[in-house]
Amino acid sequence: MTVSTGSTTEAATTDLVNLTIDGIAVSVPKDTLLIRAAEQVGVQIPRFCDHPLLAPVGACRQCLVDIPDAGNGRPFPKPQASCTLPVAEGMVVNTQATSPVADKAQQGIMEFLLINHPLDCPVCDKGGECPLQNQAMSNGRGESRFSATGGVKRTFPKPISISAQVLLDRERCVLCARCTRFSEEIAGDPFIALLERGALQQVGIYEKEPFESYFSGNTIQICPVGALTSAEYRFRSRPFDLVSSPSVAEHDACGSAIRVDHRRGKVMRRLSGNDPEVNEEWITDKDRFAFHYADAADRLTYPQVRDDDGSLRPASWPEAFAVAARGLAEAGASAVLTGGRVTAEDAFAYSKFARVALGTNDIDFRARPLSAEETSFLASEVVLRQGATYSDLESAATVVLAGLEPEDEAGAIFLRLRKATRASRTRVISIAPFESRGLQKLGGQLIATKPGREALALQDLLGHGDYGIDSSSVILVGERLATAPGALSAAVEVARKSGAKLAWVPRRAGDRGAVEAGCLPNLLPGGRPVADAAARVDAATTWGVSGLPETAGRDADQIVAAVNAGQVGGLVVGGVDPDDTADPAAFRAALDRASFVVALELRESDVTRVADVVFPVAPVSDKAGTFVTWEGRPRPFEAVLSVPSSLPDLRILAGIAEELGTSLGFRTVAEARAQMEEMGPWDGERAAPEPVQAHDVSDPGVTLATWKQMLDNGRMQDGDDNLRATARVAVARVSANVYDALGPSITVTGERGSVTVPAAIAEIADDVVWLPANSSGRGLLAEVGLPGSTVTLKGADE
Repeated sequence: MTVSTGSTTEAATTDLVNLTIDGIAVSVPKDTLLIRAAEQVGVQIPRFCDHPLLAPVGACRQCLVDIPDAGNGRPFPKPQASCTLPVAEGMVVNTQATSPVADKAQQGIMEFLLINHPLDCPVCDKGGECPLQNQAMSNGRGESRFSATGGVKRTFPKPISISAQVLLDRERCVLCARCTRFSEEIAGDPFIALLERGALQQVGIYEKEPFESYFSGNTIQICPVGALTSAEYRFRSRPFDLVSSPSVAEHDACGSAIRVDHRRGKVMRRLSGNDPEVNEEWITDKDRFAFHYADAADRLTYPQVRDDDGSLRPASWPEAFAVAARGLAEAGASAVLTGGRVTAEDAFAYSKFARVALGTNDIDFRARPLSAEETSFLASEVVLRQGATYSDLESAATVVLAGLEPEDEAGAIFLRLRKATRASRTRVISIAPFESRGLQKLGGQLIATKPGREALALQDLLGHGDYGIDSSSVILVGERLATAPGALSAAVEVARKSGAKLAWVPRRAGDRGAVEAGCLPNLLPGGRPVADAAARVDAATTWGVSGLPETAGRDADQIVAAVNAGQVGGLVVGGVDPDDTADPAAFRAALDRASFVVALELRESDVTRVADVVFPVAPVSDKAGTFVTWEGRPRPFEAVLSVPSSLPDLRILAGIAEELGTSLGFRTVAEARAQMEEMGPWDGERAAPEPVQAHDVSDPGVTLATWKQMLDNGRMQDGDDNLRATARVAVARVSANVYDALGPSITVTGERGSVTVPAAIAEIADDVVWLPANSSGRGLLAEVGLPGSTVTLKGADE
C-alpha cells in the first residue's frame, strides 16, 4: 500500500520524501516531522508536548518510535522522538503499532510521567477529556511499580493564581512546555516560564509580573493535563455532561470559530474552534470568557410598555407590537439607530424596516464617532469588496496599520501578523501616536503621528522608498480613521497608486454585515446606492413594494441633531450604548426629546429606561445568524440554546411592521436569509467616492489620542469578575518630559469634563496624551471629549 499526501499540483511543486511507516510506503513533503507522516497512514502516535502550531521541542518523550533504518542503511541505536525528527529518503519507521521496542519505550515514559501525577481524575477539570488519561489506557501499563513500593507522590500547595483567570496545579504538570511555548511564540507574552531543574522543575511566573495576556485562556485549552484551569469554570462541570455546539465569536470583527459547551440550557464554557483559514486554534480571552452578560440579573425577559403614569409595565407581545406601531405612526418622521451587535440578518431587517415600514433612509449602525467621509468610503470602497484576507496578511511583504491597534481591537489579526513577522515574511508599519505593546511584539516600525495628521502620514508612504509600499502590501484601516479628516481618502489614494490591498477593520462583529445589509443612510442592501434610481427599483421589486425613499438619509449624528431640533419624532434603537456615541449628552437629550422611542435590547440600559416600548432580544447564544468578518467572509452559525422568551431583532421588527400595515416578508432567520440571497449583490454602478483633501487639522496645544483596550468596561464583559480583573490598568500615556513636569498622576481636561488617572511614560510627543476610551468612569467620549480634540493637562495634586 502506498499513501501520497497533497494534490497533484502540490506534488509537482514540492520536494517529496519517500519512507516506510509500519510497512506502509508514504510520500510526504520534505522537512515533514515523523509524527505528522505517521498521521498520513492512520497511526496516532501518543504525544503531550507536540502541537501542530508550536515549534517542536521534544520535551515529554512520549512519542518515541523505533527506526531500524534512518535512510542511510543504519538504524538509530535507541528510540527517537518522532515530534522533532524530520523524515529522510528511504527511512524505515516502526511505531508502537508494530514495534515492541517502541511500545515498551512509550510505556516506560508513561510510567515515568505518572510517578508523581496525582490520582485525582474524579475532581480534575480535565477528567473525561484528558490526553493523559486516554494515553495511559492506550499506551501505558496496567500496574505501577511505584505504587507497589508504597512511594509517596510529590505535592505542592494548590492552586497558584498565575493570573486572576488562570490557576495552576503544579503536581499535575507533565512539563510539556505547551503553555510557555504558546505564550512566547504565539502571543508574545513571555510572562510564564519553566523554573528550576530536574525533579523540581515547574511552571512559574516572574516574581513582579503576573501572567498578563489577552490570550492566556489558550494555555488552558492546550494543556494536555489538568495543570492549568480556569478560575471561572473550575469544578463547575464534567465534560461528559456537556453538549457542544459550534458557533462564532461576537466580540470583534474577526469571526473566530468557537465551541460553546452548555448544560441544561446554560452556557458553561467556550473553547476555541479549529478554523485554519480564520483563527486557526486560538481565540482571545474576551471571546473565551465574556459570555455571562447573557445571564445577567438585568436581562430583559418580557416586553414592556410605558403606562400613563410614566412607568414601564409588562405587556404581551401582541400588545407591545401594537403600541410600538401606533406610537411610531403618531410620531411622524422616524429614524433607526442600531449598534454593532446585530447579525447580518437582523441588520437586513432593520434596513428593510426603515425603508418599507417607516419610509425613511434615516438609518445608521455607527454608534460611535463617524464622518461623512467614512459614509462615502463604506459605500464605495468596503461594501461587496474583499480587500484582503488572513492569508494575505501572512504573505504580504508589508502591512500598514492606520487607525488600528490589532492586539486591542482584532485579536485574530494580531496573532496572524505575529505569525508572519516571526517567520520574517512580513514587516508591520503602524501610523499611531506611540509604539504600543502590541507593535513591539510584532517587531513593527512606528510612524509617530499626532491625531489629525494621519492623512498626511499615509500620503508620505508613497514618497518614502524605505517603506516599500507596493502590490505586495496590505493597508488595514480602523474605524478610528473616521475622526481624522482626509485619512480614509488618503488610504484609498495610496492603495490605488501602489497596488496595495486595502481593508477596513471595524471593531464590532456586526459592523461589516450592517454595511452589506444597507444600515447606512446612503446604501440599500447588497451595495445598492440610494441615489441610483435603478438600484431603488431593483430593491423595491425584490421587496414587493411600489417605491422607496429617493433621497439619502441622515447619519447617526444628524439623526440625533434632527431629533433635538424637533425634525424627527420617533426613534427605533437597537443595541446602542449612549456613552459610545460621538456626543453622549446630545444622544441622551435626543432620547428625552423624541416623542416616541422603541428599544430592542438584551439588558436594561439607559435607552430602555426612557423608551416607550421595550422589547427583549435574543443574545447570540439563543439565535441563528451570520456575522461578516473584516475580510467580507460570511460566518453563519446556528442557535445554541432555545429560549422562547427572547426573539431575534428581525422577528420583533416584523411584528411591528405588520401592525403598521406592511410586511417584511419574513419572520424567521431562515426566511430572512432566503430573502437576502434572493436580493443578492448589486451588479450596477457603485456609489462614487467623495474624497476629502488631506491637510493638517491638528491644533496647538495637547491633543487627545485614544482607542479601546480589549478588556475594558464594556457591558458584554459583565458577569466574569476574573476576566475583568485581567484588564490592563487605565493609564495616561505621556512623554517623559510631561511625566517629569506633572508627576505620576495627571488630570486630563477636555470640553466635556475631566478624568484623573495614573501616568505612564511612552515614546510619545510632548503635545499628545493617550487615554483608553472605556476603561474608567463612563468612558472618554462622555467625560473628556472626542479623539483629536484639544485638552489640558495638570498634575493631580495641583
